[in-house]
Amino acid sequence: MNDKELIGKVHSAVYHQCQRRGYAAPVDVLMEIGVLPKQKYEDWRFGRVDYLERVCMVNLRKLSFIMRQMRVYAQKTGIKPSFCYYKQWGIKKKNGQGHKPVILLRFSKSGDLEIEKWYATHFVDSKKAAELKAQQNIEKPD
Repeated sequence: MNDKELIGKVHSAVYHQCQRRGYAAPVDVLMEIGVLPKQKYEDWRFGRVDYLERVCMVNLRKLSFIMRQMRVYAQKTGIKPSFCYYKQWGIKKKNGQGHKPVILLRFSKSGDLEIEKWYATHFVDSKKAAELKAQQNIEKPD
C-alpha cells in the first residue's frame, strides 16, 4: 500500500470512529486499517506482549507515518487531542483485598515519552460526542 492510499485509509478510519463514538483512538485506527490484528492487541493489553509496536504488521517508518497522519487529520478537522492511560487488563487483587495494582502499558520499543504520548492520545470530536450523548439520553429516559 503506498503512502497516498494509507493517508486515505487513516483519515477515513479516524472520521468513521469519530462518527460512531465521538473520538478516535490510535490503536483502533491501527486495527481498522489492518496494521494491528485484534488478537495481538488483546495479547498486548493482557501483558503477553512487551510493547505494541512489536505486533504491528508494518515497519516503524510506516507506523510513524500513520501516527503523523492521525495528527494531521485532527488538526485539519479541529478535533482535539486527549491523553489517556492504557493499563494492563486482567490484573487480580492480591488475596482479594485492597486495590488492584496498575500496570501501565508500553507502546514503543524505545519507550520515548513523546512517542508513548502520541500512541495514548485519543482525538475527540466534542460536537459529535455531545450529539451522541444527547441521543443516548433520549433513547434511555429515566
